[in-house]
Amino acid sequence: MKRLTTHITTVAALLASLAGAGAAHGAIAAKRMAPPTVAEAEKFVAEAEALLTKLDLDSARNGWVYNTFITDDTEASVAQADEQRLSAAGELALKARRFNALKLPQATARKLKLLQLSLMLSDAGERASYTRLAAGMSGAYGKGKYCPKLADGSTLPCMALGELEKVLAENRDPARLKEVWLGWHAVSPAYKQHYADYVALSNKGAREMGFADTGALWRSGYDMPPEAFAAEMERLWQQVKPLYVALHTYTRHKLRQTYGPAVVPADGPVPAHLFGNMWSQSWDNLYPILKPASNKDDDDLGRALVANKTGPVEMTRYAERFYTSLGMEALPPTFWSRSLLTKPQDREVVCHASAWDMDGKGDVRIKMCITPTDEDFKTIHHELGHTYYQLAYRKQSELFRNGANDGFHEAIGDTVALSITPDYLKQIGLRTDAPAGSDDVPLLLERALGKVAFLPFAYLVDKWRWDVYSGKTKPADYDTAWWALREQYQGVARPAPLAAGGFDAGAKYHVAADTPYARYFLATMLQFQFHRALCREAGYVGPLSRCSVYGNKKAGAKLQAMLAMGASKPWQEALQAISGEDNIDGGALIEYFAPLKVWLDEQNKLMSSK
Repeated sequence: MKRLTTHITTVAALLASLAGAGAAHGAIAAKRMAPPTVAEAEKFVAEAEALLTKLDLDSARNGWVYNTFITDDTEASVAQADEQRLSAAGELALKARRFNALKLPQATARKLKLLQLSLMLSDAGERASYTRLAAGMSGAYGKGKYCPKLADGSTLPCMALGELEKVLAENRDPARLKEVWLGWHAVSPAYKQHYADYVALSNKGAREMGFADTGALWRSGYDMPPEAFAAEMERLWQQVKPLYVALHTYTRHKLRQTYGPAVVPADGPVPAHLFGNMWSQSWDNLYPILKPASNKDDDDLGRALVANKTGPVEMTRYAERFYTSLGMEALPPTFWSRSLLTKPQDREVVCHASAWDMDGKGDVRIKMCITPTDEDFKTIHHELGHTYYQLAYRKQSELFRNGANDGFHEAIGDTVALSITPDYLKQIGLRTDAPAGSDDVPLLLERALGKVAFLPFAYLVDKWRWDVYSGKTKPADYDTAWWALREQYQGVARPAPLAAGGFDAGAKYHVAADTPYARYFLATMLQFQFHRALCREAGYVGPLSRCSVYGNKKAGAKLQAMLAMGASKPWQEALQAISGEDNIDGGALIEYFAPLKVWLDEQNKLMSSK
């Protein structure tokens, strides 16, 4: 207890020294102050970064313990640490406004702008409630289970999310699929009211900082006005929508052949429980149903990993070797001793994969329950993309230790994963051969089931939340609005009528954990731009789907230079540095999947004529 008290006292002292005011933020507005100077602004930024460095370390350590050991005590600890971080960030954001009218060096001005992208709850009790609600929802999601009940009222063994996902991935009984889908979606209503309370507090904090609501605050983090960002998201979706519609149409035909017309309608939305994924966001598990009849490629990566007895550490080593082949550094020894790569049997953990930068100095870690599957092989490459980004910008100052925007951070590992081609897998001994270059459709279809199928879901999650935060969607209408968007953009429907008091959006981790989701939509666009740029840098000529930059130091240097920029420049400049383009564009994605689009159109025409 003494150690915690000392820490809080230190934080209070540091806050009091910032901007030379020594007063609470409410008094700052009322007190007549001398005009600020450039020197004062730079001093304020330096002290703010020192404080945030300290608080981020404390928050990261508490967050790590909580995510890898979920108990009431660790939940309370992370909430307390996050409350300290929230309070300090809000105070700094308010004080930073004092310097907005000054003409400042570019770096200082950008740091002040980044400081102000924060919410502020001036009431200490509300700050405590906000962080407690956040920790509670995340914990409830992590501990959530479906416990089937028999007709006599007895309960069968409970099933965690990972077990339920396995059923959705492998089972082909629509009744069983519907059961486990509904079972998981029955978990989230327990924290629906907590979410509604959280939204109200979050909005209050955003408005204290001058934003219309939390959604507007989130959209302001992209170096453009929030309304312009919303329009940009819709523009990008419309650009790639025809490819998604073609894939959805083909998938419907195949699901209808598999499950029959009584289960899959000839038109309209398709029941959500049939896509092999809890949220219908990725259709990879449908590939055995959807693959072309002519496909002779049976060289399955998952089987190879199992046959080779590839454990979690070696899975991670494969990913590390890809990055080091580009000229990047080896992971530090502490990564291997401190990461969580296997699900413990003795405690509850949040298995959702995540990458952690603990101190901004090289203490990087992964939290992931790795299994020897194709999906996890790609996921660990993705997570190490975060890790290598964190290592690359660690020499930047605190406020620039981040991605150019959050979509960049998500795109790096997926860019590398696009280089996991059959030729690459053969090169590292995980395939016996590679299919002929003349038949790319099976490879493209399999990849589209993960990438293209994801696009509308990645867009609509935050589109739903923007309406929740703006007040357009009330708590009573959460599910109605959620499914209206899912039908409109994804073409999927709830497999049963809406449940009274339901909270289906909360069955997604990123809603329960209040993690913005637009980043994943942007990342899906950006990764193909990055991939095309790196392939060009490597001198590759040919179909983008066949390009792997594994072992190419020239491409690696191009990537590393952009990573090292961190958030020090607007994302448009970071994009220019790697691709020569200053606008996110779906053109590279469309080019990548162009042969598949032709094939899908042909198949859809044939099947619709039958």
